[in-house]
Amino acid sequence: MKKNNIAIILSSGIGSRFGGDNNEFPKQLMKVAGKSLLEHTIERFERNKNIDEIIVVVSKKTKKIQEKIIKNNNFKKIKKIIIGGNTRQESSRFGIFACSERKVGKILIHDAVRPFVSDDIINTMISALDIYDAVDVAIPLSDTIIKVNSGNFIVDIPKRVNFKRGQTPQGFKLKIIKKAHKLAMRENFFEVTDDCGLIKKYNLAKIFVINGSDENIKITYPIDLHIADKLFQLKNLKINISDEKKIKSKLKNKNIVIFGHSSGIGKDIFRICKSSGSKVAGYSLSNDFDITNFKKVFAVIKEFVKKNGKIDILISTPAILLRKKLIDFTLEEIDKQIRVNYFAQVNIVKEAIKNMSKKGGSIALFTSSSYTRGRETYSIYSSTKAAIVNFVQAVSEEVFPQININAICPSRTKTPMRQNNFGKEDPKTLLSSKKVALITLQSCLSGITGQVVNIK
Repeated sequence: MKKNNIAIILSSGIGSRFGGDNNEFPKQLMKVAGKSLLEHTIERFERNKNIDEIIVVVSKKTKKIQEKIIKNNNFKKIKKIIIGGNTRQESSRFGIFACSERKVGKILIHDAVRPFVSDDIINTMISALDIYDAVDVAIPLSDTIIKVNSGNFIVDIPKRVNFKRGQTPQGFKLKIIKKAHKLAMRENFFEVTDDCGLIKKYNLAKIFVINGSDENIKITYPIDLHIADKLFQLKNLKINISDEKKIKSKLKNKNIVIFGHSSGIGKDIFRICKSSGSKVAGYSLSNDFDITNFKKVFAVIKEFVKKNGKIDILISTPAILLRKKLIDFTLEEIDKQIRVNYFAQVNIVKEAIKNMSKKGGSIALFTSSSYTRGRETYSIYSSTKAAIVNFVQAVSEEVFPQININAICPSRTKTPMRQNNFGKEDPKTLLSSKKVALITLQSCLSGITGQVVNIK
């Protein structure tokens, strides 16, 4: 019988270091980017294909609030919500003892206030547990470590090469971590701050360490909430390009709609889809199509669905970049950029969702590296590209899991739009539009959603 992989999320803390003994509203219930930290953290495990079940350990005082949050999100993998103890060690033990050795093989224990744990960390830990009984996750130290005495004088400055900062999750074979907690109970030992500490104390196994991430931060102090908010805003992903033949084979027989198919990146996307054997339709100014004509957008999408039954992938590439100081823009120029770069994209996605929601699909819009900070002389373009990122992130939550939507963010790419604005540039410093096209299509096929896909 296959044994399940269980994630135990510890959400019973009171956040004393965050600003007092606030049992009514601990930090894991505080909102960042529209959701509580608890929701963000659960989502990471809910969406991971290698996690079979989730147990959430909560405090007695906040149990009803956390149950309501979980119910409202309709998380499928959560099988148990249990009351925690007076210490982290005790709460962890309650979660572990709620697991059946007959049904559970590997468990991952994670802090509810680490909302940025990545699929890579989770998957690497699960793979490592095929070999090791206990696995920790850590990152190198960037600061010098000093040891001080009771008088606050330095007594030692150890070499930091052998020191790392521990994170979560921590992973274990269920049998061995249960044994560790049983030994601690027998001795009334309650002094460790994490579960690997018990494995080490009783010398039950070697603890293998995998690489963590600088982004896998723990929200401990109020300043961390501001950092977390910025990380959510800039959340992005880099996809390495696969073999073109593999991409084309996956595109075969897909129903694909491309707006902006006659120039630049859109042109290469259309060519690749056409040569892959997919059913693809392209719309652009070259065939007298104006994406700001919302009725026309509705009509062509409806016509495509009527002919092909559904849309599997929809990609929209059009954008207008005009370079001037704001004071020099006419109202017509401002309006045109906003209508093409933002309003039209919103309308396209809205119509696509109507025709995808029952059967699923994938949508890709385009942003720019200027979304992180507005650039001089193209304030309108930069701000519309920032709006696209926020739009994609919000919509991805609304349509999950039926539809995937991502914002593609290529660095400087050789396209007619760029050449018109920046003139002749060294080709070696520019991405090819074909590379961007391939990675865009790969992201549409990957199952990721709500991401800014960086292409460099």
